[in-house]
This record gives sequence, structure tokens and C-alpha cells, in this order.
Amino acid sequence: MCVEFELRCPISADLAFIRDLVRLHGHHSGLSGERLEDLVLAVNEAVTNVLDHGGSAGLVTAVRDPIGVCVEILDTAGRLTPDHLDAAGVDPTASHGFGLWVIRQLCDSVALERTGLGSRLRLRVLVPPETPRAADRRLSDAMAGGALPWS
Repeated sequence: MCVEFELRCPISADLAFIRDLVRLHGHHSGLSGERLEDLVLAVNEAVTNVLDHGGSAGLVTAVRDPIGVCVEILDTAGRLTPDHLDAAGVDPTASHGFGLWVIRQLCDSVALERTGLGSRLRLRVLVPPETPRAADRRLSDAMAGGALPWS
């Protein structure tokens, strides 16, 4: 039995705390290694954009969906537009826009929409399907350590 949970965290200048929460959620959702760190870095870049270029307020939400981990970064100021995302990293002489370019390189999908609440950047990193052997090994490891996956 696997317990699913949703991460909801207000955006703050404590980037280390947000990275730790995203790392924990991503790991719980089946990401590991480089793919997990890709997600953490992408969220860090998105939150930094909100702090530096947006309204410095918003919300990070992460959920495990059927194909991966989906993280939404809401900037309540709504300054980020789809045009920013499309132009990210296109002009090498630009002094900004590389955070969005990095995000697009690290994630399997990136989308941006403007809502009545602000700009919502949606990032998704796919989770590889777990093999039965890996699931059995994870359960055995948990039981050997005295920690069951549902405890």
C-alpha cells in the first residue's frame, strides 16, 4: 500500500527548505538520482524567478500523477507570460531568461498559464515504472530496517 500526499508550500526566501521538501516529495514519488536532482534544481530556478522577477509571493504544489511528479509554481503577481517561456534562452546576448531555459532542459514537460490567481508554471518529470523486483526489494529493505512503507 502506498500513501500519496500533496506538497503545498508558500514561496519564501528559504530556498534550501523548499528544495528539501521537493526532494523528499520527489523521492517518495519514485524519483531518484539525477532525475530527482533535475526536479529539485528546476523548482529552485522557478522559485528564484518568482522572488527576483515576480511578486515574491506564491505557492509551490507538488503531486504524483499517473506518469510522474507534477510541480506547479504559482506567482501571484502574474508577471510571467507564455512569451517569456517561449523566448527563454533563445538570445545568447540576453542578460536574463536562462532560468527558464534550464527548467525546460531539466523537465520532461513545462507549461505556463495565466489564471485569475497569477502565473502558474507547471513542471513534470516522468517517473520510470517500477519493476516487480524493485518493489519487492524496497519492501524487503523496509521490513529489514523495521520501517514499513505504510508506517
